[in-house]
Amino acid sequence: MPLWTEYKSQAKARGSLALELYMVHSTPSAAPEDLKANLPDHLAYQAEQEAAGRLFLAGPLSDETGEQMQGMGLIIYRAESLEAARAIADADPMHQRGARSYTIRRWLVNEGALNLSLNLSAQKISFEKD
Repeated sequence: MPLWTEYKSQAKARGSLALELYMVHSTPSAAPEDLKANLPDHLAYQAEQEAAGRLFLAGPLSDETGEQMQGMGLIIYRAESLEAARAIADADPMHQRGARSYTIRRWLVNEGALNLSLNLSAQKISFEKD
């Protein structure tokens, strides 16, 4: 299996986007009341990361049935390296205070579509969900 940098170079050579992002899978490691107590600080931290351009996407995950929420979350960061992304994740109050633990992975975005509509004079932005 090729090393990450070699794989990324090969993807770019094939014409893929090869955008490197960092995926954090955050899981509860404390009681539900601890999660709830840390939620305001966590959300404020996420808003700071978004304003700074480091947070790409984030939100809760369901269980495998798709019906229940169990406190797990997925966070996608923009960062200059895996180490920098890990530092961002470590500073999240949920992780810092032990209410959640996480795993982090590099994510090489190659394919897909995102449809946005920007109407300048109406000062309107919309996102196509379907």
